[in-house]
Amino acid sequence: MKKMVLFFVALAVLCVAMPTMAQAQTKLTYSNFFPPTNHESKLAEAWCKEVEKRTGGKVVIEYYPAGTLTKAKQCYDGVVEGMSDIGMSCLAYSRGRFPVMASVDLPLGYKSAAQATNTANAVYEKFKPAELDDVEVMYFNGHGPGLLFTTNKPIRTLADLKGEKIRSTGNSAKLVKALGGTPVAKPMPENYQLLQKGVVDGSMHPIESNKSFKLGEVCKFGTDSFDVAYTTVFFIVMNKDKWASLDAESQKAITEINKEWAVKHAQAWDDADVIGRKFLIDQGGEIIELSAEESAKWKAAAQPVIDGYIADANAKGLNGQEIIDFTVSTLK
Repeated sequence: MKKMVLFFVALAVLCVAMPTMAQAQTKLTYSNFFPPTNHESKLAEAWCKEVEKRTGGKVVIEYYPAGTLTKAKQCYDGVVEGMSDIGMSCLAYSRGRFPVMASVDLPLGYKSAAQATNTANAVYEKFKPAELDDVEVMYFNGHGPGLLFTTNKPIRTLADLKGEKIRSTGNSAKLVKALGGTPVAKPMPENYQLLQKGVVDGSMHPIESNKSFKLGEVCKFGTDSFDVAYTTVFFIVMNKDKWASLDAESQKAITEINKEWAVKHAQAWDDADVIGRKFLIDQGGEIIELSAEESAKWKAAAQPVIDGYIADANAKGLNGQEIIDFTVSTLK
């Protein structure tokens, strides 16, 4: 009788412990290059906590910001190879590897991060490009309008930009060249000193960077060249095997969270742009608005960048014009 009682006691303890055991059965890692205080980093960490909450503790995520697990350029491959289970970084850091999604980064005339984020996710859903088949896509987001900022010379016309040295990378460097400037390819962390020391005359960057990178302290002029504004697409992806190992209920919960978080990221970027613009003005900076006539000239000058993308996409066996047509249609 005593043994029977002990058996049922042990069984009861096991039943109580089983939910706890199940909750901790899947542990994942999340790698991100943003520092912990950045709004993107905070949202990524909040996503991890929300996943744990909505899966009832079945999925637990260890968060590694500031490139402590994988650096920005290695993040995507780190997810593919299992160095991290989830990762966030820029598609542009693997230039040429994502030819369909690269269309979103072009100077198409973005007005907000909400617009850019919607476009990035819409392009992925429309084409489901094979370039991302080696991961499970969670969602994408894009920063607000990438614009021109200068230190000493206001840029009111294309003629003003001719020969000016502008820090830019990737598509923004192609844009600077098309507009008549001289692109200087340097990473964002070096930007402040380059501008401060006069190594460059200006920079192409999102409005929010005037505050987050303090560029508004050294840039005195901003040109609202919205008709040729670009964005940068950020990916959040998961290792395919890890995704497949999750139960259907957890996958459904995460998919719902992804839809919500894409919107949260866009809002955070747009809120940061408001702060960045105010910061520039508070430092004594001036915002220059292009006339409709001048803006049309900038758009025409930038067209070869888009034409070049179409030609490159076609050379890779894609329909470049179809991709561009759809991408542009999402901006409406």
